[in-house]
Amino acid sequence: MTPHGRFRWGSLLHMTRDTFRRAVATLLGLVFVVSAYAQETPGRLVYFAGSGNIALDQHFQTILADQLKSDITLTPISSDQIPMVENTPVVSIGPAAFSRVRQANRSIPILAMLVNKSFIDGFAARSPGQISGVLYDVPLLRQALTGKAILPHANNVAILATTASVELYEPLIDELPAHGMSARVFVVDNEDDLIPSLVRALRYGDFLLAAPDDAIYNPRTIKHILLTAYRRNKIVIGPSQAYVKAGSLASSYAPFVEMAALGANFIEQYFVAGAFPAPAYPLIYRVDVNNQVARSMNIPVPDPALLNRAIQQELAENGGPQGE
Repeated sequence: MTPHGRFRWGSLLHMTRDTFRRAVATLLGLVFVVSAYAQETPGRLVYFAGSGNIALDQHFQTILADQLKSDITLTPISSDQIPMVENTPVVSIGPAAFSRVRQANRSIPILAMLVNKSFIDGFAARSPGQISGVLYDVPLLRQALTGKAILPHANNVAILATTASVELYEPLIDELPAHGMSARVFVVDNEDDLIPSLVRALRYGDFLLAAPDDAIYNPRTIKHILLTAYRRNKIVIGPSQAYVKAGSLASSYAPFVEMAALGANFIEQYFVAGAFPAPAYPLIYRVDVNNQVARSMNIPVPDPALLNRAIQQELAENGGPQGE
């Protein structure tokens, strides 16, 4: 090979090595960027474990995503993916979804939505910061004041409870005197005792306060409870919008968008502090009224917005529990 040929070959070899070094440097930089992005992305990712009700899950996912900051991504997760999740919060919809996520992976942070206080409080107390919830049930004081707003002269609140749930009403009994009311709990020992206990409760109370106690208020019993109260010209308040449709006169409730707003706030706090706040009720409520029941019982009911303002004013003037 001529010297001239050797020179050309050497130059080509030098250029190839130089190009190779640049390629390696570029590749290492790319690996670093991808690695950094992979480490950063889960910090702004939230998984969504639905209830199984497709319409409900799609609706709640949409309104929650709308409430989240633009750099937080909400994405569905399947049951078989849950065990592999690490350090990424999961939003669960309903108690069944929470239980499914919790049993599949006990180390991940969970924000439970559409769960009652009595369901989630124990989990949150055992795993503070890791487990929290936006509470679906309405504070009992607010429900009692809903009845008071409809019947201004009502002073006595009747409550049905089982031996297992009777203690849940003690805080309410302590709170009511500040609002000029009192309550008495009538214990239902078994299913056969439901109607006799209800009759005694209706004799005492100006209205029956129905709480989210599935042992008493369920599809099997609600018709009998509502008919018994109706025949004695006593109204039932609560425990939810679903029961208003079934025949309760009224119930306070938190709109889904308000639950989603609080849920988004909890998620943002998690990314800032690395922990969820304690479970809490939404800040804004509305009142739903069954006008057909009101007319049949000849009870004039103000506009729901007026009822809600009366409740808010009473809580502001005479106090209420945290979250009211």
